[in-house]
Amino acid sequence: MRRFHSYGPVNDRQHFVVQRDALVRSCLDNLIGKDPEEGGHYFTIWAPRQTGKTWLMRQVRKAIEHQHGDKFTVGTMSVQGIIMEDDDPDAVLLRQIPRLFWETFGFRPDPPEDWGTWMNWFAAGSGLFDKPLILFIDEFDSLPARVIDQLVTLFRDMYLKKDAYCLRGLALIGVRAVLGVESLRGSPFNIQRSLHVPNLTQEEVADLYAQYQAESGQSVAPEVATEVYRSTRGQPGLVSWLGELLTEKYNPGENRPITLLVWEEVFEAALHAEWNNTLLNLIKKARGPYVRHVLDLFTKSDIPFTLRADWCSFLYLNGITDRGSGTDASGKRTSVCRFASPFVQTCLYDALADDIVGDRMPILALEPLDDLADVFEKPAPDLPALLERYKDYLRRLRAGGLNPWKDQPRRADMRLTEAAGHFHLYSWLREALREFCVVSPEFPTGNGKVDLHLRCGGDQSIIEVKSFRSMAGARAAQGQAAGYAKSLELDTVALALFVPVEDDEILAKLSGEEVTEGVRVAVVAIGWV
Repeated sequence: MRRFHSYGPVNDRQHFVVQRDALVRSCLDNLIGKDPEEGGHYFTIWAPRQTGKTWLMRQVRKAIEHQHGDKFTVGTMSVQGIIMEDDDPDAVLLRQIPRLFWETFGFRPDPPEDWGTWMNWFAAGSGLFDKPLILFIDEFDSLPARVIDQLVTLFRDMYLKKDAYCLRGLALIGVRAVLGVESLRGSPFNIQRSLHVPNLTQEEVADLYAQYQAESGQSVAPEVATEVYRSTRGQPGLVSWLGELLTEKYNPGENRPITLLVWEEVFEAALHAEWNNTLLNLIKKARGPYVRHVLDLFTKSDIPFTLRADWCSFLYLNGITDRGSGTDASGKRTSVCRFASPFVQTCLYDALADDIVGDRMPILALEPLDDLADVFEKPAPDLPALLERYKDYLRRLRAGGLNPWKDQPRRADMRLTEAAGHFHLYSWLREALREFCVVSPEFPTGNGKVDLHLRCGGDQSIIEVKSFRSMAGARAAQGQAAGYAKSLELDTVALALFVPVEDDEILAKLSGEEVTEGVRVAVVAIGWV
């Protein structure tokens, strides 16, 4: 029986796979061109890691060989094994080119003396190839930027002099550099000729699980495939990885169905207890030079999406963010930056919370004799009383000479970024309630809104986290909190309102309770500077 597979290209004889015929055809048409005698295009194939770029390359090669027989020589070359430093001379690469040709074409020429000799290999009639050549170069990003720039210049020269060379179609495959983002010369060829490998659709994800059901005989609840798609937005590597966990490691047994309860167990394990290279890479990139922009996305829903900004293109091309739609104050449609998926967003929230706050509190989260009896003496947790414990924790820190906001992310005006308060409260709740409740972040609108869900036994409670900007904004936040609680059939909700003051009188006036749309909204203002 076939299985789900998340590391490396899938094989339709061994793995469940979606036959993306339209995508394969588009790539094929670009390489071959309308008239095979005239040749196709030199273009780029790009997408984040583990999205099926190498699989696409192999499918297109098979299609060319099937449809065009012996008309072309087709080479699929990977330069991932080329180890070069940025300042290495060209000779380091030139010496390794014969090995690449042996792996790709089955013959090993002598090392070229220089780039001119290398170009002569592709000359029509007098080079190494006696038929028109279609070439894929995979993992092109693994080369140093200087080398990428050099190769692109040479390929462009061949393209402009096509009649003199046998290279009829070329696809450079990678994540970022292939689009010319890091090149002083810009795009390698024509950015309009770039092919983006999209995520799987909801129907394609459902098809994968239908294939599994048909071959295994084990029932999978339709809602499971729906949740896999919703959580990952169809990112192929993550979809397949979760499929591995669901059908193998966490499979309840072939005679039992894979239900939403199994999915919930897998989702929790995937977030916290299972290794995944794609996810580790995303977290590493998010912790990089644009971490401040990542933090902003947790608290702002109107950050413009523009590939003209280095931070936006970096996060987008590495699979951390995606392009969403929004409306401005005049009702005009706009492009906004959003996280690539709820799963990625949750993983980044946990990782960055540990980065910012640490995995251990500098003092006890609660007073030694505090058993939280008053918080849990009612049918539902007393959230205002719980948040007062957090305020007391902040006071105890200050009394001990500890500033919880020292070294926290700040904006250009030196005010704390909104995310710092969100992460700090989340970390405190996890520590204070570790024996009582499960605390998890939820992002009901994607970006700009963080809710902390408390599951204490059979009870569910919500703390909405907001930063104070104005009284009008605070009132609107109360209404939003009430609406969200009502949608979950809850009659109470707490609003933790971070206010950039330490005046207890102001904080007291901003705090209080009122009933909105039949929901009791408790506002607890928390001072921070």
